Amino acid sequence: MTVQTFTPEARPAPKKAVQGEKLRGYDKVARIPIKVIPTVDAPKKPDWIRVKLSSPAEVERIKSTLRKQKLYTVCEEAACPNLPQCFGDGTATFMIMGDICTRRCPFCEVAHGRPNPLDKDEPRHTAETILGLGLKYAVITSVDRDDLKDGGAGHFVEVINESKALSPNCLIEILVPDFRGREQIALDLLTETAPDVFNHNIETVPRLYKAFRPGSDYQHSLNLLKDYKARRPDVATKCGFMVGLGETEEEVYALLDDLKAHDVDIVTIGQYLAPSKNHAPVDRYVHPDEFARYTEYGKKLGFFNIWANPMVRSSYFADRQYYGEDCPPPVRSAKALAEEKLTKAEKGEKGGCF
Repeated sequence: MTVQTFTPEARPAPKKAVQGEKLRGYDKVARIPIKVIPTVDAPKKPDWIRVKLSSPAEVERIKSTLRKQKLYTVCEEAACPNLPQCFGDGTATFMIMGDICTRRCPFCEVAHGRPNPLDKDEPRHTAETILGLGLKYAVITSVDRDDLKDGGAGHFVEVINESKALSPNCLIEILVPDFRGREQIALDLLTETAPDVFNHNIETVPRLYKAFRPGSDYQHSLNLLKDYKARRPDVATKCGFMVGLGETEEEVYALLDDLKAHDVDIVTIGQYLAPSKNHAPVDRYVHPDEFARYTEYGKKLGFFNIWANPMVRSSYFADRQYYGEDCPPPVRSAKALAEEKLTKAEKGEKGGCF
């Protein structure tokens, strides 16, 4: 990411946080340590960045159900490109504790600001929606809530309890924030009332943390995963991160080494896509062949499952990954594949991982 100091004349003063008001784009990222220079001309997306469309009726059904229960999904709030496919297949990732985050990560579309108080009815509404949609596997995530003494862990517990009471056969995966400064309280609560999968995203390599995860710490996230696994070895631990932010291939291998050393079971790796021109820019579009190398390396390390694919996100077909299925391959055009094959033949390139 390019570092640049903006003068007051160059950009307008960012808005101040007001409780319940969403700050997005420039207003969200203006105060982070390393400034984001807005993208003028976004690079053209390659053919493997494709979204598979599914049933429009099912998408509308899920959206209507969520609105009736006053619920949010990270699929919508984070502008996930897989929303049509996941909603069309009858799955969604619920985002609890509101739709305003206390962090300012420049890669994320979720709004920043001063959140409203917790909705005491949200755990029940979430459980009713899981039951109403007939889900057998549900992913529950949240915004960061640094304003809460337990970081929101108690609210996760309530959602787990309510959901298990109404849908005892539904598996629950929680995708938690880092609970930084509150991790022991949070771990105590989530050890006693455990999910089926404990997921926490590390997001990127340590060298890029100051730029992309202000307010977070790489080693802290690793320790959170390892500490939870030590407390609940019966619960699968999971971690996801993005590529295309400026990391090197060697740094990705080192990150995977760290995840394995910290007892992570399941890994997801996907392509970073900038939500807008005011977010951190895409450094490069990572080729599917490179994702394949990460998959092979992860298998050699011995993860239970690793999904590495341009369109993979942390909760992408989470049930299938939990049950050990292979990652769906990226959708490629026949023309692009033929052109790449010809180019490799001309260069004398061979296949292989290392």
